[in-house]
Amino acid sequence: MVADTVREEQAIRQLTERLVENFSGTYSAEQIEAVVATARRRFQGHPVRQFVPILVERTARRQLERPAEMVGVVAAQADPAYTTMPPHRWPTTDERLAKQVPAPAEGASPESVRETWSTNKRFAPAAVAAVVAALVVVTVVTIALAIRKPGPAPTPTLAAPVGPVSVVRGVVGSEKLPFFQDPKVAEVLARNGMKVEVDPAGSREIATSIDLAKYDFAFPSSEQSAQRIQRQRNVTAKYTPFSSPMAIATYTPIFDLLAKAGVVRPGPVPTFDMAKYLTMVGNRTRWDDLPDNAAFPVHKNLLISTTDPRSSNSAAMYLAIASYVANNNSIVQGDSAEQNVIPTVARLFVGQGYTQNSSEGPFENYLTGGMGPTPMVWIYEAQFVEATVRGQAKPDMTLLYPSPTILSRHTVVPFDDAGDRLGRLLTTDPDLQRLAAAHGFRTGDAAQFGKVAAEHNIPVAPDVLDVISTPTFDTLERLLDGVGKSYN
Repeated sequence: MVADTVREEQAIRQLTERLVENFSGTYSAEQIEAVVATARRRFQGHPVRQFVPILVERTARRQLERPAEMVGVVAAQADPAYTTMPPHRWPTTDERLAKQVPAPAEGASPESVRETWSTNKRFAPAAVAAVVAALVVVTVVTIALAIRKPGPAPTPTLAAPVGPVSVVRGVVGSEKLPFFQDPKVAEVLARNGMKVEVDPAGSREIATSIDLAKYDFAFPSSEQSAQRIQRQRNVTAKYTPFSSPMAIATYTPIFDLLAKAGVVRPGPVPTFDMAKYLTMVGNRTRWDDLPDNAAFPVHKNLLISTTDPRSSNSAAMYLAIASYVANNNSIVQGDSAEQNVIPTVARLFVGQGYTQNSSEGPFENYLTGGMGPTPMVWIYEAQFVEATVRGQAKPDMTLLYPSPTILSRHTVVPFDDAGDRLGRLLTTDPDLQRLAAAHGFRTGDAAQFGKVAAEHNIPVAPDVLDVISTPTFDTLERLLDGVGKSYN
């Protein structure tokens, strides 16, 4: 019960932040918080708490999406007396509207007072009717919840339920956690009879050390990890609802330095020359070795920050690309080729020191820590796109595409009928595909991703052309083992 309360409070804070971000041009933060508080109060005392944030956000959005002239009504609702009184003592609509009407001048005639009311657009009959209609909708939903007996949870939408909601549990790559925490995603899933609960983990960790017996599905970030899980669990089914190319997040001063050094090739979509980078790493180049370096003259190795390759798929993809380049632009095959490239690629990881287990960690450091600790970080393209959409990316942050790169195909491996149904739904449902694009993932409809990038002015590659395949699963495992031994 305590955990449910904490999750609800966290969800309410997150949805309030989203609404402030979306409607800050029309309403103040205080007005939006008052609307959220009003909507939430409607559902106090009801047992189905996990759906309350979804209902609150839907109700609040409906009110905030009214025409701008309704700001007077919302301001009235932000009155402290309104947010602290019990519902049966709230001011009536007429009383709230009256707070916003200018007081008549001393000695004004009745005709002039009527003129004040009739010409004030904020209180036009249509606007008042809209507020009343919104309140009626909320009241109907509240009554419906109040009379429902305990039992299967209702769907978190105002549409008619399609059946009981069942809990589907899974373990997912950490970069997909924001997608599953999105109330809009939860709403679509609930409409289809599902409440999905996920635990985040590194994708290789999912395939190698997580106990999967308690889950309905696994959702790693690569086909290689998915194949290993399929073999372990004797599963043939899999779904690939979306993908994301590997990329590098950096800053404008670093971009300029590396462009002068010939590692970065500028253009509408800048690229990062992995061959030249490997040469610099092999020469143990430090940042302060770069010519004309006034922007970042630090005495440490020029390295991209990654996750731990022994547990995380993103670092394993980095290893796959580096091994390809180190092997004369050929996929590594055979013991001799493996042994030849391991000393070169191991330097990319061992020189970093401590690395985290999942891609969420280093990217969060990039967003909050600045250029000093993380001048370059290896990421999924989707992480950068999503952070930009959410307003977390700063103006000096920029995206590079390694040349070559790898397309990471996020793959669902179902363990039972519930997991299979979820995998199929994530792949085919148009609403979930649209929401995946809003979180930065590339879906089967390229136009969806392109629209998100265009709306937020994100310079992404429309088509990622310089893409290579990974080594076989066994070869990649041996390369990872070789890198792991280098740590010791």
